[in-house]
Amino acid sequence: MAAPQRDVPHILLVDDEHLLHTLFERLFSRHGLRLTSCYNALQAMEVLKKEADAFDLVITDFKMPDMDGLELLAYIRQEHPDLQVIMITAHANVQHAVRAMQNGAIDYIPKPFSTEELVERVQAALARRREQQEARAKQPARTPRRRSRPTIEYVGEHPSIRRLKEMLPRVAANKAPVFIQGESGTGKEILARLIHQMSDRAEGPFVAINCANLPRELVESHLFGHRKGAFTGAIEDMTGAFERAEGGTLLLDEITEVDLAIQAKLLRVLQEQEIQKVGSTEPRKIDVRVIATSNRNLSEAIAKGEFREDLYHRLSVFPLSVPPLRERMSDVPLLVAHFIKKYCDLYGLPPKKVSPALMERFMQYHWPGNVRQLENYVQRGVLLSAEREVIEVEDVFNDFFADAEPARQNASAEKEELLARVQTIEDMEREMILRALKETNNNQQLAAQKLGISARTIRNKLKRYREQGLIS
Repeated sequence: MAAPQRDVPHILLVDDEHLLHTLFERLFSRHGLRLTSCYNALQAMEVLKKEADAFDLVITDFKMPDMDGLELLAYIRQEHPDLQVIMITAHANVQHAVRAMQNGAIDYIPKPFSTEELVERVQAALARRREQQEARAKQPARTPRRRSRPTIEYVGEHPSIRRLKEMLPRVAANKAPVFIQGESGTGKEILARLIHQMSDRAEGPFVAINCANLPRELVESHLFGHRKGAFTGAIEDMTGAFERAEGGTLLLDEITEVDLAIQAKLLRVLQEQEIQKVGSTEPRKIDVRVIATSNRNLSEAIAKGEFREDLYHRLSVFPLSVPPLRERMSDVPLLVAHFIKKYCDLYGLPPKKVSPALMERFMQYHWPGNVRQLENYVQRGVLLSAEREVIEVEDVFNDFFADAEPARQNASAEKEELLARVQTIEDMEREMILRALKETNNNQQLAAQKLGISARTIRNKLKRYREQGLIS
């Protein structure tokens, strides 16, 4: 259902840096925008569960301590598909940008960004949303029907892939755990989603958790949930990943990164089919299918005592192995054609093909990043070939991209001069801190209270400003 029309656009900001919320609130209020703040992805999910229709746009940081922005984006795309998402991050690189856009973000803004740029991108997103709502309003009324889920396809005709795909219907036909092994970028999550889609749980939730990104002290809470007051900072009840996946499938991506204590608790959950929230004395029965993945050598991890052998055997009722791309090079032309169509359709470009020279380069390449790397390269070629029908070698294998990071560090004087004329969020932050200190006679504690941050944050910021020569 489309969100109701509002006189004042409402934006949800998700970022663990408290001062940024103050900056955004002041900036947006000057432009007639309303802001609601969440300081982590889990809090944002709880807010959206209750009032997703209240928001016109979500702006989320990429890297956060409990759940990253991509996981939040995946949740929004699945549960609230009409809600637009802009990703911001201080950890910008080409891979992050590509992944954000591939997973449904409408824009991606790397820090540092200017206030002018931020407002312009936000207003463009809001204008696009208004156009979509107006277009829907003009359509004749139709009988509501259940939203169809996108079809997932695992592309490949290599014998190893064909055997794998032939096995999937039998694997999907029950709720036994699955363990998928393979190098990063081979498509383990796609296989997990395909198993979910082919199962009788397809209408239930699919919850994906990247175990490698979970902070050690919050893993148990993140997986099983917690009660209010269970520990310092637990200001409200939190729903864990197992509860969110009730009646559906839970993907524990890179499960070998979870420490041994949590592995023992996961083993009990699988054995007893029940969880116990942190701070609770009452276990709760669950109905969740678990799919786990790893890019590590499991025999080696078990031998080193880094992964429990009993947990592996409990998880691997159906052990699946995904071959790296270099072992199924005959699938490269199929994958290239698939990704060309995907991105030509996405960007509204005419059909394309690759030149014989580029296909030869693809077939000779080692692909350390596997299918994910090939997809990124094809997307680059589709975009840089613009209106041309043929993607050439220089559209993909270009020295400019290999040197992108050093080039950013060694910006030209002209670019630095341009940036100096535009106030950035960091400029605003520094001005606000210095102004608050001036208004409180340099009392850092009072200034911190005024800004809604800690005195320690102010001390650290001032130290950095001095090191940068921005203050004396």
